[in-house]
Amino acid sequence: MLQLLNRFLAIDRRWIFLLMGLCILGPLLMPIGLPFTTDQAVVNIYDAIEQLNEGDNVIVSCDYDPGSKPELQPFTEALFQHLFRKKLNVVVSCLWPAAPPLVEQAIQKALELPEIAADPPVRDLNYTNLGYKDGRQLVMLSMGENIHSTFPNTYGGTPIGQVPLMQQLRRLGDFDLFVNVSGGSPGTKEWVETAQGRFGLKMVASCTAVMAPDNIPYYESGQLIGLAGGMKGSADYETLVGVKGGSATRGMDAQSAGHLLIILFIILGNVAYFGTRKRGGR
Repeated sequence: MLQLLNRFLAIDRRWIFLLMGLCILGPLLMPIGLPFTTDQAVVNIYDAIEQLNEGDNVIVSCDYDPGSKPELQPFTEALFQHLFRKKLNVVVSCLWPAAPPLVEQAIQKALELPEIAADPPVRDLNYTNLGYKDGRQLVMLSMGENIHSTFPNTYGGTPIGQVPLMQQLRRLGDFDLFVNVSGGSPGTKEWVETAQGRFGLKMVASCTAVMAPDNIPYYESGQLIGLAGGMKGSADYETLVGVKGGSATRGMDAQSAGHLLIILFIILGNVAYFGTRKRGGR
């Protein structure tokens, strides 16, 4: 037994790295669906959308870049799937310059789903991507007064006056729900402080894990009716929407498996250390 413990303590660290790599790579390639508790703040996002009626209007501000893609893109993809299944009208704006292509990727992925492709929403009639506008809080205030003057053209170059969807949607207050997907600043904090109360927005948000503690007070105060934080929040929302094998869910599987392996090595390492020391003391 002592010899076995000594061999364990002397194991080449490269074997540990290999095991960790396999432990993380496995769930990413083949999701195992480890159970986890869905946070109520994320359930509130799902419920807020479920309570809307067909034809209601939702505006989504996607304010992130590829650096936040692993955490936030899964939420955005699940969001468009949810909105399109509910047959809601969707308008997207961006305060980050790298966000519009990520929005297009998420929309396209949703449109390729069989249940949505069977009766797909039509661009500029049921949904539109307004693209990026520089100006941070000034853009928020301007959208509260007149979206048409803030975004004269859509991301595809269509004059906003020629977009059927936008004929009756002229300001933030015309929307039934506001969704912010935020990778930092400008993002959820600025939207809440600048626009939520001023324009009476019913607002939910998804943000990176590092930003979640800053946004929790807005949720607790009722300024946000729902909040999804980090990859865990995105995985929760994927589960609620019914996304099978979503990237956030796979990421949580890999993260959980990696944590379990680390815990196992810590336990075995301590058992081996104290076991050899005790026997050596004799």
